[in-house]
Amino acid sequence: MGLSLSEDMMDRVPSHVGIIMDGNGRWAQERGLPRIMGHHAGVKKVEVAVRAAKDLGIRYLSLYAFSSENWKRGRGEVGGLMGLFRYYIKMKVRQLREEGGRLLFAGSADGLPDDVREIMAYGEQETRHCSDITLVVCLNYGGRREILDAVGKAVRDGVQDLDEETFRRFLYLPDLPDPDLIIRTGGEMRISNFWLFQCAYSELYFSPKYWPDFDRDDLVEAVMDYVRRDRRYGGVKV
Repeated sequence: MGLSLSEDMMDRVPSHVGIIMDGNGRWAQERGLPRIMGHHAGVKKVEVAVRAAKDLGIRYLSLYAFSSENWKRGRGEVGGLMGLFRYYIKMKVRQLREEGGRLLFAGSADGLPDDVREIMAYGEQETRHCSDITLVVCLNYGGRREILDAVGKAVRDGVQDLDEETFRRFLYLPDLPDPDLIIRTGGEMRISNFWLFQCAYSELYFSPKYWPDFDRDDLVEAVMDYVRRDRRYGGVKV
């Protein structure tokens, strides 16, 4: 028997959970394997996370898959990651759709191979009518880049009075609710340019486990920690 939430806790499950899937390379290196094997192991855990999130009643799950800074890694590792995206997106779209999952992508298309962009469009199109859970894959994503892109779009549209509500319209996924909870695996304690604008009031949870070792019980534990917190959004508890 794994961990489970009480009925009272289920009523307070976060709507949107974001995960920084860190530690794949270190997981592989500690086992004497090439770093790309850690990414292979990490991709398999995505299915576990999506199913667990759906079971918990989480409506949106966003995964930091490839940051705009990850291009600095070795050519072999970057090429291997792109190969993984191609394979798993094509292979898993039908399964995601059958399980009621919608697929969306967040990030800049600049620099992505044409066939990767085509596969991304295919995944979004094939799952567009699904609504049980929305999986957001952040690919070539950077929070600062998103903010700068949004400002550029607003300027090009001639917006002069830019308030928060108006600014949101120019984000990559303007209808996506802000993450209630952001989880980072791998033992590091920083958000690394993830959902910078959207995470202003997100609860943060850091796990020492590498992403390939992060399982359903670990997600449940993170959600349990979240529901026990008192979220005041800058106010004072009365």
